[in-house]
Amino acid sequence: MTTSLSEYLYSPGSFQLFGPSHIWGIILFLILVVSVPLVSKKYLAEKIQHRIGSFIGIIVGANYFIWVALETIAGTFELNIHLPFQLCRVANMLIPLIMISKCDRVYQIIYFWGMSGVFQGLITPDITNDFPHFHFFRFWVGHNGMIIALVYATVVYGMRPKVESIKNAFIALNLFLLASVIVNLILDANYFWICGKPPMASLLDYLGPWPWYILAAELVALVHFAVAYTPFYILDRKEN
Repeated sequence: MTTSLSEYLYSPGSFQLFGPSHIWGIILFLILVVSVPLVSKKYLAEKIQHRIGSFIGIIVGANYFIWVALETIAGTFELNIHLPFQLCRVANMLIPLIMISKCDRVYQIIYFWGMSGVFQGLITPDITNDFPHFHFFRFWVGHNGMIIALVYATVVYGMRPKVESIKNAFIALNLFLLASVIVNLILDANYFWICGKPPMASLLDYLGPWPWYILAAELVALVHFAVAYTPFYILDRKEN
């Protein structure tokens, strides 16, 4: 069983950028990210809204732990690969605090972390395995599921990002970056793509060579945070 699971988890990938599963994944995401929050907000009682939000939070929050469990069972868990020192992994782990406990402090950070990477995650997904492989679902739940959760918390729970949270999210991002640097040095790892760019196409390919792309990515993150806040800035201007 262990050998079979290991072979399955590390089977050669066949995912095609903008192939059928990629396109359908984008379409399904767009349908869910609009319909689930709007239908819940307009037609469902508050108790049911919270149950749906909690369900979304559990699914996204369990995503990383299920992967780690499978890698552990398969005997392929590696400290320099599978720890939660990628931004999406730690964000997934914190999503239940937003969706179940409605923790605004966590929301103020994860909103900007999550929304800043939504476009890149849709256009250049960080996967090689195609539908219906586990890693295909792991990516889409971990990235697009997180966005659905954040939109749901915003629309249904009425949570809203604050302008001062841009600074706090950026500070938290750099603290996470520092922690990842330390872990990379200890474990000879490449968490957060600090020591090298990912093997698949990504935004980092356009930000120059190492280590300059790290500095460029800092500026890009600030721009993304500002863009993520823009709809609320416009709404506040209209309300005032």
